[in-house]
Amino acid sequence: MNDSSKKTYMIIKKIKEELETVKSPIAKSLHHNKKFRVLVLGFKKGMVMREHTAKWPSKLTVLEGSVVYVEEKGSTVLGQYDEFDIPVGIEHAVEANEDSLCLLTQSDEA
Repeated sequence: MNDSSKKTYMIIKKIKEELETVKSPIAKSLHHNKKFRVLVLGFKKGMVMREHTAKWPSKLTVLEGSVVYVEEKGSTVLGQYDEFDIPVGIEHAVEANEDSLCLLTQSDEA
């Protein structure tokens, strides 16, 4: 395993360990620079990432589990490997149907 993949494994592993003792979702940076970032989001079943807006074009990808993306226009259930483009400036929330891990990718370019 190279250093880069070790770091990735450790970030995801750390999130899974921390989820055992927290009451709200966890977000940790996997990779970033001035123009983009990739976050790993961890949820236990029933956790909610409260309403917020995206400042950059974003994509939510479910790695494990199932979440619901909720905004004013409605909601979308996302399962393993599903992706959802999150528009800039739209208030939204994410709710976990089950224990879940997601990637959130953001870029300052559409």
